[in-house]
Amino acid sequence: MKRKEKINIVTLGCSKNTVDSERLMNQIKLNDFRLTDSAEKADTVIINTCGFIESAKEESVNAILEAVKLKNEGTISKIIVAGCLSQRYKEELQKEIPEADVFFGTEDYEGILKEIGGALRYELLGERTMSLPSHFAYLKISEGCDNPCSFCAIPLIRGKHKSKDMDALIAEAGFLAKNGAKEIIIIGQDTTDYGKDIYGERFAAKLLTKISEIDDVKWIRLMYAYPSHFPEDLIQVIADNPKILKYIDIPLQHISDYCLRSMRRGITKHRTIELLETLRTKIPNLALRTTFIVGYPSETERDFLELCDFVKEFEFDRLGVFTYSPEDTTPSFILGDPISEKEKKDRENHLMEIQQEISRKKNDSLIGTELEVLVDGKEADYHIARSYRDAPEVDGEVLIAASNNKIKAGELYRVKITSANEYDVFAELI
Repeated sequence: MKRKEKINIVTLGCSKNTVDSERLMNQIKLNDFRLTDSAEKADTVIINTCGFIESAKEESVNAILEAVKLKNEGTISKIIVAGCLSQRYKEELQKEIPEADVFFGTEDYEGILKEIGGALRYELLGERTMSLPSHFAYLKISEGCDNPCSFCAIPLIRGKHKSKDMDALIAEAGFLAKNGAKEIIIIGQDTTDYGKDIYGERFAAKLLTKISEIDDVKWIRLMYAYPSHFPEDLIQVIADNPKILKYIDIPLQHISDYCLRSMRRGITKHRTIELLETLRTKIPNLALRTTFIVGYPSETERDFLELCDFVKEFEFDRLGVFTYSPEDTTPSFILGDPISEKEKKDRENHLMEIQQEISRKKNDSLIGTELEVLVDGKEADYHIARSYRDAPEVDGEVLIAASNNKIKAGELYRVKITSANEYDVFAELI
């Protein structure tokens, strides 16, 4: 491939894939290629796929087929498939979609660059070309996962847990801050496991403390915290450090002991409740986000109702629901898929209806209070902002009337909450 040819990267799936694509984008630019945000304008399309659940697989396959169509029409000349789906199903994809030129797994930056005629700059691997608004950025602190969850294919795709070097992460956070990131969002398959493999103990608290020492970093948000081994020192650091947001994303997946055992989550209902009560006691005004799976093969109606009662009682600030998707070669696959898609969807809708009422009550309680918000941008009649309670892309928003021309995207402001609905709150600048 000649230099200066145009390359388009299609990123699918979670924020961890976003980080992978941003690192690849930077390497492509360093090799003097041109990036384009349109496949129709590209010579080569790189598709960073997701293979987590069935709907994500379908989206990834459809994206590949769209690129194949462009190639058949003569619009593009090369298709490179990478990421989770390609890592897990490379042979099958090669047989089913031979029009794609080459398949790579996750984080194979060197192979992709060699394919397009470039070379990997190892010393600059921590640098990224930001694909999101520059005032917030994801920091992926580890790869892979050691947890044995029966339903999850991530260890099969990404391998065992591998922490990234702390000094390299601090340097990357500094790079992100220098390029405008006021909010650093900590991600990984399991962020609470950080450090155990290379330092002999869980180092998440130390890492977050070090990142907080970077002057330009104003907010640090913790995502993907596994509940069965939540470090005690991490609780104290979140409580005490003003830069670390009082927000934790802690996917619980279920509360029934029967389901938790079958899911191989390594924690009981009693221990889960103990942990959540400890978090709320030791971290005042904590916003807790979680996710649950409904329709798991062994989930009875009684288990589901137990989950509903738990959600009503505990009143999470943020909550997401997935319907169970059987993944081949995972331990739960042998259980089959006995619960109908209609029943799964009914359970999902019922649980989200419960959460809607909780969310509305919590949002109403904010009316008249003041919050610090980070403005993401402007849409129609409102400036779109987020408080400490709101992670980007998955949570609610703080909406400020766009008539105020003083407000700029990427800046922090103090606002007063004036009204609310189920998911968002409305505010005025103080």
